[in-house]
Amino acid sequence: MFAVLPAEHSLAAREAVYWTDLRDETIILSQYDPGQEIEDLLVSKLVSPVERPKIERHDVSRGVVKSLVTMKAGISLVLESDIGANFSGLVYREIRDGTGPSMLSYAAYWQNDNENPALETFLKLLSERYPSRHLAT
Repeated sequence: MFAVLPAEHSLAAREAVYWTDLRDETIILSQYDPGQEIEDLLVSKLVSPVERPKIERHDVSRGVVKSLVTMKAGISLVLESDIGANFSGLVYREIRDGTGPSMLSYAAYWQNDNENPALETFLKLLSERYPSRHLAT
């Protein structure tokens, strides 16, 4: 997980951001995936409602959310896969908790009756790129 911040934001000067650093922030999220999963993770990390930042959900793409961050409407949270798109004036900072970097995990599986060769290739690519100790065959 990464925080998306305007370059001038006080948290941008840090190497990493901790969940507790987000308490007084406005977090802008898309209503589309993975917005709900990110919000759920945020709520699980900051259990007390008084510690939670203000969360704004918008019916826009993640790219538009980044534009809102550049306009200083708040900050956002994204997955590592979203940091490749460069927006002028934005910085990305890894989000950590007391045990290290925070991650949002996904799972993929193969149904035995599915004969689509493209899916088999895709799952092979996933298993090579993101090896897991929990693979079941």
